[in-house]
Amino acid sequence: MDGASGARGALVVADGDLPARASLDASWPGWAAGIDVVVAADGGALGAERLGFPIDLVVGDGDSLGESDLERLATAGVEVRRSPADKDESDTELAVLAAIERGAAWIVIVGALGGQRVDHAIANVSLLALRALGDRPCSILDETARIRLLAGPCEMDIEGPPGGLVSLLPLGDVDGVTTEGFVYPLHDERLPMGPARGLSNVRTMSRSRIAVRSGRLLVVESPATLSP
Repeated sequence: MDGASGARGALVVADGDLPARASLDASWPGWAAGIDVVVAADGGALGAERLGFPIDLVVGDGDSLGESDLERLATAGVEVRRSPADKDESDTELAVLAAIERGAAWIVIVGALGGQRVDHAIANVSLLALRALGDRPCSILDETARIRLLAGPCEMDIEGPPGGLVSLLPLGDVDGVTTEGFVYPLHDERLPMGPARGLSNVRTMSRSRIAVRSGRLLVVESPATLSP
């Protein structure tokens, strides 16, 4: 869970590659604890059903879901909010905005990666910088990665077994990066966009910390482990 205990959590299901629920549970135990709002982005509604989550709202233009499924969901009592095909926002962005509108204090996005459109996957990762999120924790999850954005000045604690892989990928130049509990520590250092210095670090402690003074840093965790 990304937020504080008792906070209202939201699950956004996009229409990219979606792992089985068992795979998500194995990679990220407890990831779904506290979720009480589920918003599907168009064809993500079918993914939400496969994961076993009751859907509160479907948003999008309906092109990947189809009229028959839209009608089926509406008949079952799911709110369906159609949007024009010509729009500035992606369906996943509309779903994130709808989750915020419904009072989400933290958001987990699944189904945001993979698929046939790499541009969609990149755009979905960029949603972590959405201004409307404010200071709400938001993560993108699949069975191979958890992706979060750290915007300075800010700190993040990461919990997990020693040996866990963590990559720090700057979006633009990032200053004042300090890490604790990693094989390759950083001490108030600069990570410019381009070089891969922050790739594949390894946790040495069950709780490690990352601090950023300024800039935006993608924190990509893997459930895979190496010997620290």
